[in-house]
Amino acid sequence: MPYVIPDIPDIPDIEDLLREPRPRRQVTLRGLLWALGWFAVAVLVLIVLPFLVLLRTSTYLYLDRGVPGWLALASGGALALVVLTLYGAWASKRLTGRARVRFLAKWVALPLVLFYCGYTLLHLASVNAKTERVQSYYTSLHPILRVAVATLILADDELVVTDLSRTPEDYAAMGLPVYEASLHYPQEDGYVHAMDLRTMGRPGWRNMLTQNYFRLLGLRTLRHVGTADHLHVSLPPR
Repeated sequence: MPYVIPDIPDIPDIEDLLREPRPRRQVTLRGLLWALGWFAVAVLVLIVLPFLVLLRTSTYLYLDRGVPGWLALASGGALALVVLTLYGAWASKRLTGRARVRFLAKWVALPLVLFYCGYTLLHLASVNAKTERVQSYYTSLHPILRVAVATLILADDELVVTDLSRTPEDYAAMGLPVYEASLHYPQEDGYVHAMDLRTMGRPGWRNMLTQNYFRLLGLRTLRHVGTADHLHVSLPPR
């Protein structure tokens, strides 16, 4: 039987192969949603980071290093200023080819930090205070607690501060035993170191996020029932 040589397919020329377009990757809906999700997370982290640096640094220096309250807050603000300056320098480098660090730090980041801290230290909107008395006593609250609660109000404008400063007579009026070690009393530094936040009428997940937010900052939280269900947030004196 004669031997039959099989047909050998034509081998394409290497130049033809190079000219052929590569197959494009198909963009699936799942992949697109995944990418958008990660992008949203990255943007959120970039937005939250300056606030987190400001507050977490302040509470750390105050509670763990014994730095006085105002100095601890100023140190946290200085680090937040550095973060904002880095943001601006990166954006300026991308857009103009120059970082302009000194200009951005002096004329952009510093005014932003000063304005934000000044606003949060002095202002509590009436819609975020249970009573006029609470609103009027806002500046008696420790500055770190003021900036912390005002920052949360940016994300949760329905948050309500129900109580700040108290006296022993207030406990008697509420039908509660007098608590001599209450942080609602003005402490040695002249500031109240505790505040109560409304939890009634709010979703459980929102109350949970609120409590975890303050815990993340290093503050103490306690969900308990006194005259009403509320979240107690405190900054222990040094």
